[in-house]
Amino acid sequence: MAKEQDAGREALEARVEALETRLGALEQQIESRQQSPDADPADVFWALNGLRDRYPDPGAVLFAGTASTAGGARYEYQYGLETGHLLDVDWAQFADSLASLGHPVRLAVLQAVLGGTETVAGLVEDLRLGTSGQMYHHIHQLTAAGWLTPHARSRYSIPPARVIPLLAILTAASGGN
Repeated sequence: MAKEQDAGREALEARVEALETRLGALEQQIESRQQSPDADPADVFWALNGLRDRYPDPGAVLFAGTASTAGGARYEYQYGLETGHLLDVDWAQFADSLASLGHPVRLAVLQAVLGGTETVAGLVEDLRLGTSGQMYHHIHQLTAAGWLTPHARSRYSIPPARVIPLLAILTAASGGN
């Protein structure tokens, strides 16, 4: 019986030693990541460098963001595609979605909705648009393209998964400089 206890104790000690070794290695990895030059806060290309590390040639395109609105909503989103896929896909399939954003009133509608105006009546008033019929025309275009979604009678919101992409498109349209 004593031999069995000694063998059990030795096996347990060996397992504890192996766990301590693995834990030490993990702690070193964490420490080296925290002290990594890649984590330099002065590095303005931190996102690009991280993307390049994950996706070498032919590369990838990524957008990500966090946003809080005046109404207290918080959005976090990240999406990317490999460059090869983007170059091979038929870009014409994106025309309707992009075209729906190509009208100043529609952009104003999206901005107002993101700012907290949800009702058609509120949008007509805030944007000083002539009639609710005109507003519904623009809302229909945005809804058909997935930029707006109805969530109650005559109330609309931007789907959460579309907020950061919309802001990324606006960022790209600003010139990226």
